[in-house]
Amino acid sequence: MRLVVATGNLGKLAEIRHVLADADIDLVAQAELGIPAVDETGTTFIENAILKARQACTLSGLPAIADDSGLIVDALNGAPGLISAHYAGAHGDTARNIAKVLDELRGVPEAQRTARLYSVVVLMRHAADPQPIVAEGIIEGRVLEAPRGSNGFGYQPIFFLPELGLGSAELPSEHWHRISHRAQALAGLRARWPFA
Repeated sequence: MRLVVATGNLGKLAEIRHVLADADIDLVAQAELGIPAVDETGTTFIENAILKARQACTLSGLPAIADDSGLIVDALNGAPGLISAHYAGAHGDTARNIAKVLDELRGVPEAQRTARLYSVVVLMRHAADPQPIVAEGIIEGRVLEAPRGSNGFGYQPIFFLPELGLGSAELPSEHWHRISHRAQALAGLRARWPFA
């Protein structure tokens, strides 16, 4: 079975492919089918994931999976949140996004830098699917004062995992792919997998 992965983010695509590697499906990146990015006009992560999946289904005629995710920082009233990918302006400018978060948290004590990485994954069987499968994942941590580690993507270089004593970008990719917010969401989706 073919399933479109409705993302242009290469880091997300790699993680989704890794986590679902043992599933009996052919994951096809939307770019391979000439499907462009959709305007993320939703007011929630779930709405944006549905927008992405629906467009991929519509333009491909295939089922589609989409993720919407972000960093939620308590001291910033939930920012960057829904606009995590373009928090500093340009979409996907990770270095500027990280720099903006760190600048806004300058002087905030370690105990008040609590945050979480959140992911929602949506699976739509077809563009008019009235009951898309939705699964969420959350990993709790806090924001570091400076980037650490060389693995991962997005906000991982500044996301610290207190229970491990490491930044998430310091973890081997194999470990991260087992515990991440996206891995949790994908596990929830697989528990409700509609395909035989």
